[in-house]
Amino acid sequence: MEFRSATADPARLDRALAYPADGPVPAFTAERVREELASNQMRSEWIWTAEDEDGEILARALWWGRADSERPNALDCLQVRASVADPASVAAGLLAAGHAAFGKAPDYNISLPRDWRTAPGGLAEAVAWRQEAAYKAGLTREIERLRFEWTPAAGTSEPTGRLVFREGTDEEFLEAFTRIAAGSLDLHTQNELRTIDAEELARDDIEFYTDCPGERSWWRLAHLPDGTLAGLAIPSATPYHRNVGYLGVVPEQRGRGLIDEVLAEITRFHASEGAERITATTDTVNAPMAAAFTRAGYEVTEIRLVFEPSSQ
Repeated sequence: MEFRSATADPARLDRALAYPADGPVPAFTAERVREELASNQMRSEWIWTAEDEDGEILARALWWGRADSERPNALDCLQVRASVADPASVAAGLLAAGHAAFGKAPDYNISLPRDWRTAPGGLAEAVAWRQEAAYKAGLTREIERLRFEWTPAAGTSEPTGRLVFREGTDEEFLEAFTRIAAGSLDLHTQNELRTIDAEELARDDIEFYTDCPGERSWWRLAHLPDGTLAGLAIPSATPYHRNVGYLGVVPEQRGRGLIDEVLAEITRFHASEGAERITATTDTVNAPMAAAFTRAGYEVTEIRLVFEPSSQ
């Protein structure tokens, strides 16, 4: 078995793109991959294949990154031919080869329908060997997320006056991010706080959202009418559409329904800019946030399984 990227040989890239987008887990078509290559969000060095001694491609892994990324941000497509007896081992070897070349282990995202555990057609089994491969390759932290979507048909709510939104300095946002991390139900936040403190995590979050396609000028602090900090609203964007980047309420103001006000502000902002779709994600265990999205007219469109390294 040989694991190689498509970067050294144009013919190898063509063969990798010709790999069929089949199987129960959604896969990237050749057309989709070429679009991502054209936008520099996929690159030949981020496309890896496993080949047998006869040169037949038995597996394919496609990593994705932002147009200006030096290394990929996530694995978005992993396939192994149905004829392979142990797909998890082959896939794990392929991921390990890619991780070694990248110098990091990017997250692995699998987008699935809501009923994937009971859906016919072997979907649960196809997820199981991918899960095993991810764990073998060091992606041992698993998070299940709900992906929500808002469209104009859902409408927006008018401001109630319970919160006042304004721009803020980097220092003010650092304080808000730091305070909101305390007691968060977000699993990523909880996991990160096991190894770093809240201020360091806040700096990482600010750097992440600053680098997103959304503008820093969109960010807002949320205050009670008397000027007390209540939370923050970070409207953001992906390379494809507007999204709810980050939102939260400081611990002492939780339990009063203020998260609805913060989410409504983000939704109104994007809608006022003509957004035809706003996406958002939250962990399945974060029931209060999921309920807030539902109240705001967001609908669940898919489940996303995320496999992360326990440490980098």
